[in-house]
Amino acid sequence: MAIREKLESVFAGVVQRNPGEKEFHQAVREVLDSVAPALARHPEYADAKIIERICEPERQIIFRVPWADDRGEVHVNRGFRVEFNSALGPYKGGLRFHPSVYLGIIKFLGFEQIFKNALTGMPIGGGKGGSDFDPKGRSDREVMRFCQSFMTELYRHIGEHTDVPAGDIGVGGREIGFLFGQYKRITNRYESGVLTGKGLAYGGAQVRTEATGYGAVFFAEEMLRTAGESMDGKRVVVSGSGNVAIYAIEKVHQLGGTVVACSDSSGYVLDEKGIDLEVLKDLKEVRRGRISEYVQARPHATFVAGGNVWEVPCEVAIPSATQNEISAESAAALVAGGCAVVVEGANMPTTPEGVRVFEQAGVRFAPGKAANAGGVATSALEMQQNASRDSWTFEHSEQKLRTIMQDIHARCYATAEEYGMPGNYVAGANIDGFRRVADAMLAQGLI
Repeated sequence: MAIREKLESVFAGVVQRNPGEKEFHQAVREVLDSVAPALARHPEYADAKIIERICEPERQIIFRVPWADDRGEVHVNRGFRVEFNSALGPYKGGLRFHPSVYLGIIKFLGFEQIFKNALTGMPIGGGKGGSDFDPKGRSDREVMRFCQSFMTELYRHIGEHTDVPAGDIGVGGREIGFLFGQYKRITNRYESGVLTGKGLAYGGAQVRTEATGYGAVFFAEEMLRTAGESMDGKRVVVSGSGNVAIYAIEKVHQLGGTVVACSDSSGYVLDEKGIDLEVLKDLKEVRRGRISEYVQARPHATFVAGGNVWEVPCEVAIPSATQNEISAESAAALVAGGCAVVVEGANMPTTPEGVRVFEQAGVRFAPGKAANAGGVATSALEMQQNASRDSWTFEHSEQKLRTIMQDIHARCYATAEEYGMPGNYVAGANIDGFRRVADAMLAQGLI
């Protein structure tokens, strides 16, 4: 059977075995579309059924999370942890608390995490978890009770040598603190390396908060450098206004670019003078408000309710909100607005149709598994510090992050050229990540 036919057969099997999980199907499709050249060069991968094995999680855990709100009303949510692949190290990946979470979302994120983590060059496998719990509008005590109930089940499946969760959408420093406290209480162990994204006061790492946003911009900087350009003077649009977006904006401004728009689920703000980071941080990190409130502090700015932030002309776009936010229409709007570089700060924020629009227009496009790997890379650095009972300075940690992102860019770029697809960062990222995991799986036998 020809390689392409074989891959189509594998994909059909994935869809049949995982019905209704469209995000997972999309993530698998993207990888399978890229790795055919690697399979042609390495027939041992096909012989050992590496593709079939890598598409099937090693373990899928689903559990009930009961908790009571401040009025005493009982709620029941569903918790997930998908431990996808441990060929390179303990499972590593965040926890997402959001109403949209279901098994298909967690599996898509976990599958992406396998290759993202491989690209970092760090000894970490791929996994993901979360719940359909919505922390928005909940008091600190309600969030604490939920996190304690969630960890009461999760604790038996994780550990610094087994599975190391971190944060994601809806899970920040507050939630990680509550989760870590409950883990410590149940196990009677101060196992710092069991969770990353911790506060600096109890084993956290410098730059972890900033890492995903900073890392995406470092990757963009390398893309620009290969074309003889820099971030200096560039007009940039960033979607979202959470952790990734905030620190992407911060690093763009430090490198001389100007972010003129950002968004949340209610719409977007346009600030031609450049997004005011202090206002945005206060609004989102302290008051947990809506982006519409930004114009109260910056009256010259414009809020567009329900608007599409990708209609704002820019040279560089950094989607940092959620999956599939850039459709073919949005991609066409970016191209029409002069966008030349797209760097995914979020996980799979561009639909396959959107990616094709960018490819046809010659837009340089970096997939999330490469461009937003800075977060998990810095989590691995946090694990290193925890293991050695050490603590690094902000400057030292940031330089390590920059070096890791430069290395990821170099490998993606070189792999794309090696396989006859120069400038194709999607192919470069997928093939390089896949080869690293496949070689480890071969070495470890049929497990």
